Amino acid sequence: MAGSLYRAWLELLPPRPLQIGEVIAVDGDVATVELLGGGVLTARGSATVGQQVFVRDGVIEGEAPGMTAVAIEV
Repeated sequence: MAGSLYRAWLELLPPRPLQIGEVIAVDGDVATVELLGGGVLTARGSATVGQQVFVRDGVIEGEAPGMTAVAIEV
């Protein structure tokens, strides 16, 4: 029963956002990623400097298409 209560509690939390950024440094299997919004984070996974990547919850999920980003404030 405790497992199902924990799972129900986890479902109340919002999903982790998928972010896009450019790899600015790589050290082994850890990359430093500059996000489009201006933040910087570290993520596990393989990437090369200058590559656009998708990042979720500290893990590189794959290569992002090289498109120009536009930020719109509402």
